[in-house]
Amino acid sequence: MRTICAGLLYGALALGANSALAGGFEKLQVHAAPKAPAVTSFVTIDGVPMDLSAYAGDVVVLNFWATWCAPCKREMPGLDRLQAMMGDEGIEVVTMAFGRHNPMAMEKFWDRANIENLPLHRDPTTELAQAFGVKGLPHTVILDAEGNEIASLPGEAEWDSAEAIALLEGFLTD
Repeated sequence: MRTICAGLLYGALALGANSALAGGFEKLQVHAAPKAPAVTSFVTIDGVPMDLSAYAGDVVVLNFWATWCAPCKREMPGLDRLQAMMGDEGIEVVTMAFGRHNPMAMEKFWDRANIENLPLHRDPTTELAQAFGVKGLPHTVILDAEGNEIASLPGEAEWDSAEAIALLEGFLTD
């Protein structure tokens, strides 16, 4: 049943429901079928190796960003609020600093933006970003509870909007 519901949702969004979206979501690309990622490894802010499988069971909003990215600065507080609102509902916002970043600069970015609910992770080799087709920042990838890519959004969006919440709730399964 879960597969049928997910298939219907993916299909409806992929066939044109996207045109009714706003708040940055008009660029959302929902895949006709979930795609297994080729790369899933990254490091924490402290350089400890980690893998996306640590988030198995949750729908993951994987956001690629950079300290120098102006749209990322505007978008990050909404992602922080999304995590605060939906973290207990099965949605996990995972932030991934793209490329080489000084951990102190990352923490300073978090402090200035008053980010309280998001992890600080890094993709220093950009292999994870490349595997997900990231070509510009910010770029957000949505993974289903099994860790498969189900949607991708290049650019900035209002992640704490009613639209975003409804979209993400549609990806949740019982």
